[in-house]
Amino acid sequence: MTFREDFLWGGATAANQCEGAYDVDGRGLANVDLCPVGPDRQEIIIGRKKMFDFDDEHFYPAKESIDMYNRYKGDIALFAEMGFKVYRFSIAWTRIFPNGDEEAPNEKGLSFYEDLIDECLKYNIEPLITITHFDFPMHLVKEYGGWRNRKVVDFYQNLVRAIFERFKGKVKYYLTFNEINVILAASFMGAGLYFEDGEDVEKVRAQAIHNELMASAYATKIAHEIDPDIKVGCMLAAGEYYPASMKPEDIFAAQKANRDNYFFVDVQARGYYPNYKLKEYERLGIMPEMKEEDAKILRENTVDFISFSYYTTRAIGADATNYDEANLIKTIENPYLEKTEWGWQVDPLGFRITMNEIYDRYQKPLFVVENGLGAKDNPDENGYVEDDYRIDYLRDHIKAMKDAVDLDGVDLLGYTTWGPIDLVSAGTGEMSKRYGFIYVDRDDYGKGSLARSKKKSFYWYKKVIASNGEDLD
Repeated sequence: MTFREDFLWGGATAANQCEGAYDVDGRGLANVDLCPVGPDRQEIIIGRKKMFDFDDEHFYPAKESIDMYNRYKGDIALFAEMGFKVYRFSIAWTRIFPNGDEEAPNEKGLSFYEDLIDECLKYNIEPLITITHFDFPMHLVKEYGGWRNRKVVDFYQNLVRAIFERFKGKVKYYLTFNEINVILAASFMGAGLYFEDGEDVEKVRAQAIHNELMASAYATKIAHEIDPDIKVGCMLAAGEYYPASMKPEDIFAAQKANRDNYFFVDVQARGYYPNYKLKEYERLGIMPEMKEEDAKILRENTVDFISFSYYTTRAIGADATNYDEANLIKTIENPYLEKTEWGWQVDPLGFRITMNEIYDRYQKPLFVVENGLGAKDNPDENGYVEDDYRIDYLRDHIKAMKDAVDLDGVDLLGYTTWGPIDLVSAGTGEMSKRYGFIYVDRDDYGKGSLARSKKKSFYWYKKVIASNGEDLD
């Protein structure tokens, strides 16, 4: 077989995109609660339009989402029926520390996640926890300015310590930040940053990035002190940038774009700032403030493995102006690739290319923690969806993943598809952009019964897992 015997097949979700129950059991208000569906969403999530509280003009899908907070037992039972070996989910920071700066955690929040973990373990499903999947307390936005403030590093340490101590012996795999590089494209959603007029955006981002990198290193340190068996990973929104042509300027533009993404993992996996980034910061006059001990903390607390999401590759040119802002990340159209309904270029070979680039760069085990197809589904009267397009997408990507392991020697721990159950899209806030093997009866504006039903892909993925990736028909 291509994959190791203990290969971790499963699926991935995020608290703010599936839990709902935004004000239940002491949970505080989070930045992700305030990201509405509709035309204003993008300006809000990038930090250019202020949305610090709910209003009557917008619909906020995270308030209820798919109500997994109350339905998780049934949903996990469905995951178990598919044969999941692992379930990746995230912690809502404001369930544990509602404001973010309290000294003691909220017991009801810890109990909820412990019950969820126990439900996974009941079915021999390994929990893979993302500590922060864009969730950030609004109190820390309003009082401290988000991740730009170094004090937030201390609050994050309180969060991870509470989690690691409570779940010791039950959870082996953690990720510190979901798609940490998304701060570059969606700074409010990714890091609680709102930019005032006239503010030096790049300088603020540089400081916030440094603070997140320090928080990640401290989390790794605390995890290994509390339980040496814990494996801590970083998480990157991956996808290689191709040059628009063979023109050297285009090739250099692609190299720079790739570096901008890999910089985060360069620090988290290697333990120091690469020279190219230090030179850039010096040149732009945006070097972040660093404490004396920071270099030592980064150097001594690198991650155990590299995880990443992969949906598409991108293309860039030195002089290009015809950029498509699909998924917030700019790319020019690649004429050799087909597109999804939301304009994402479908590139299975790019998946293999990306895996090789990451593994060659860091030589640490990889974990694919997001991959999937967002598409409009048309269920029949029973909620059944003939989603052959989703099966085709996943089949092609799993084949490419097999080639990366079998032919290229990539060390791969597991694979979790994004959205094993339909949930709210992070990029658009829509429910109609569906990824799941399980259909959820809910539309973009909250209408529907929330009933769950199995799609054709449910049975296909069950077969894939049972065969450890050998049966893809």
